[in-house]
Amino acid sequence: MREITLSQAVNEALAEEMRRDPTTFILGEDVAEAGTPFKVLSGLVEEFGTERVIDTPISEPGFLGIAVGAAMTGARPIVDLMFGDFLYLVMDQLCNQAAKQHYMSGGKLSVPMVVRTNLGATRRSGAQHSQSLHALVAHIPGLKVAMPSSAYEAKGLMKTAIRDNNPVVIFEDKLMYQDKAPVPEEEYLIPFGEANIKREGSDITLIGTSSMVQVAEAAAKILEAKGISAEVIDPRTIVPLDEETLLNSIRKTSRAIVIDEGHQNYGITGEIASRLNEKAFYYLDAPVLRMGAMDVPIPFSPVLEDLTVPTPEGVAENARRLCAGEMIHAA
Repeated sequence: MREITLSQAVNEALAEEMRRDPTTFILGEDVAEAGTPFKVLSGLVEEFGTERVIDTPISEPGFLGIAVGAAMTGARPIVDLMFGDFLYLVMDQLCNQAAKQHYMSGGKLSVPMVVRTNLGATRRSGAQHSQSLHALVAHIPGLKVAMPSSAYEAKGLMKTAIRDNNPVVIFEDKLMYQDKAPVPEEEYLIPFGEANIKREGSDITLIGTSSMVQVAEAAAKILEAKGISAEVIDPRTIVPLDEETLLNSIRKTSRAIVIDEGHQNYGITGEIASRLNEKAFYYLDAPVLRMGAMDVPIPFSPVLEDLTVPTPEGVAENARRLCAGEMIHAA
């Protein structure tokens, strides 16, 4: 099977869906001639023209509102939000309009819209361009949230998101755009709400989101050298969440760590850990541990920024301590 980058996988998914459905279009800042700051959309405007790959003014609430209206009236818009940090600017249109229209209309209206954006620190982009804000939208009923961990997931989840009749927010990690993975040439979709067991194990379950899947896999290799067998699971979507796969793993291993790059307080790690504690309590030999980003604005200083997010070494050490029966308190 060929290997392509995550950037190429997203580009392919968008192109294939735009060829399949003429009502699909892309809008956002610098999406046409520039191909976005990360060049993910390069070449699309040449094929589909400026009527379907639309450069917008610097007005996130404005162009997301345009997309909501277009979706309600028969189109399938894809909004390119240049940085996930800009979610704050579009919360009314996304959370009060897109997420609620189906319910407020008694099911008569739907908003089949995709917001593709990004997350992730350690890129030296400063506090306002380095945040991982997926917990904000995961909190809103009516929105689906996907978090691809590789090029394979990025393509399959994007195609599913575009065909979904609900608004979907899909987060790509900024540092993973050039990462390669095997991706089939034939068409495939990844259903929402189906987790992927990346590595089977028997002693502890490591649940990672987005780039934290790679952190978990690296930690599992460290643990293997210490004689500890770690199961690694990628939820793929946090809304909907595949609870059953996670619970089945916990019933087998009796221990778990949830790893996410969002801030730890009131975040995704807490939500997943809470569900596991509630629904698999009698199978657990230790409380489910959370490992998220430090609860500080992301520093610009490289030496400080690198300390704010979970590392394979930190995950492996906490896993070793859990398996040894040591009590660990989340920071």
